Parts: sequence; structure tokens; C-alpha cells
Amino acid sequence: MTAAVGAAAVSIGPVSDRLARRLMAAPRRLPEESGMAVLLDRLGGEVVRLRSRDGVRLTGRWLAAEPGEDDWVADPREAILLLHGYSGSVTPDLLELGPFLRRIAGVLGLDFRGHGGSDDAPTTFGLDEVEDVAGALAWLGDRGVRRVALVGSSMGGITAIAATAILGDGRLAVADAPSDAPASSVDAPRPRIVAVVADSVTPEVALVVGRRMGVPGGVRLADHAFSRFGRIVGGDPRDIQPVASVGLLEDVPLLLVHGGADELIPPWAAARLAAAAPVGTRHLVVEGAGHGEAHATDPAAWEAAAGEHLRAAFRDARP
Repeated sequence: MTAAVGAAAVSIGPVSDRLARRLMAAPRRLPEESGMAVLLDRLGGEVVRLRSRDGVRLTGRWLAAEPGEDDWVADPREAILLLHGYSGSVTPDLLELGPFLRRIAGVLGLDFRGHGGSDDAPTTFGLDEVEDVAGALAWLGDRGVRRVALVGSSMGGITAIAATAILGDGRLAVADAPSDAPASSVDAPRPRIVAVVADSVTPEVALVVGRRMGVPGGVRLADHAFSRFGRIVGGDPRDIQPVASVGLLEDVPLLLVHGGADELIPPWAAARLAAAAPVGTRHLVVEGAGHGEAHATDPAAWEAAAGEHLRAAFRDARP
């Protein structure tokens, strides 16, 4: 190693550590959420408290299924777990998607650790959030739910894919690694994950973070930051990032949604994730939609694709 390379390696370490810690401190709520309380009360539902598999106390909201205008009949043994993105709580997603999704099945909107009303904990881009999904599945199992679909946007989509791969078949190295003794155990019947809708999902976590930084070399710097996660939380989110885990969803129907005008996940990146997905994966591209804006841009197209996908998955999984 030359002196110049050695100096660069020494200097980037502290910068990467600072960035890693900043990434772990996601905004608990978005500024616009302060005006959503009335809308959330109007939406109704039940505020719930549950624990992640590793003991973190989480908050969510349960929306019971409601009849739609078609002939679909919701099954009380089926549910949709709604997972939000990096910033804020699940409230905006519940308000936008809840009225549609609850016409298919009951909906549990979950605040990830460190978000919304859930307890403080680092944000880890799916690494520890898989434990939150495990806790939510146990909560649903306690209520008699036996089939669950995961619907997630951005980090929520990353977590949905990772959770399905890890909790569903355990073939990732992370799933097989010994874990610390949990603060609480998950003994409830485990519902089967029957479908995933992953919206605005990056193939690699460093890509979306680096492009959001908007500086030269941002992706490389973000990659260094993720390599420092292990020093703080004991694991690397890149081990379970979508391009590494999506191929394991062979038996779970998957719908990928991307915005055609998404500046964080450009078309070539969306195509890379789709190419890594199992045969049969559906891919909806909503032209003109930015990051996480596919439903807002074209609700008819999003709801037609997601509705068909979810109903077919639930129908095929029924005894």
C-alpha cells in the first residue's frame, strides 16, 4: 500500500462512520404527518402494540377488511402487512393505500423500529427490520391469520423481499447465523407469506443512498458507510440487499413496481433488479412517476396490477 492510498483509507474511515450513524438515525416522522391526524382518525382502525422478534416494542394500526365493489370476498385468515420507507411512519402509506388494500384483506400498517410510535433503535435498511416483520407475523398469527402478503415501498420493499427470503426458507447466510438470545420469543403460529409487492426498490442499498446524497462519488462513499455498519450493529445491510435476496423468492409471487422518472433508481437499476428476480416476476413501470410516487401518479394502473397480483396469490394459496 502506498502512502497516498494508506492516507486515503485512514481519512475515509471516520467519514464513513459518521455517515453510517447518520443513516441509522432516520426521521421518525415526516413534517407533513402533523396534519394527518384527522385523516387517520377518519380512516379508523385499531392502534396496536407488538414486539419484534428481538424484543423491540413496535406500534401499528390494524384496518379490518371492508367489502369492495366487486365480487371479491375477504377471508379473515388473510392479511396484508404494509411496510413504509426510510423516512417517517407508516401513516402516509396507510392513508394512501389502506382504503384500497383493505378491500382485499385486513391491513396491518407497521411502524418500523425507530419510526413513528415504535421504540428507538437504529435503522438498518432491512437488516434488523426483518425482526419487526417476524414480530408482526406472530401478532397476525395470534389473531388467526394464516396467509399474509407483504406490500412495501423503498426500504419497506427491501425489507419485504429480505424477510420473505430469510423467514420463508432461511437459505441466506444471515438467517443461519447464530443470534443473540431475544428479549422475547415468537411462539405463535407463523402465517405463510403468499405474495410480495415491492415498490421503488433499489437493487443495492448504496445506490439509492449515494444518489440521494447528490455528490460525486456518493455511491462509493455510501458503500463504505455500509461496510462500517458491522462495527455498530453487528451486520452489513448489503448481505440482504435486494439483488442478493430476490432470487430466493422462487415460490412467492412477486410484483416489482418502479417509477419511470425515479431519479434514485434509474431504469437500468430497476431492470437489474427485475433480471435478478425469479422467472414469473411481474414488473410494472409507471411512466412519469418519481421515487415512491407510482400509486399517486397512476392509481388505476397501480391498483389494477397490485389487486390482480394479491387476489390471485391469496386465491391460489387457499386450501
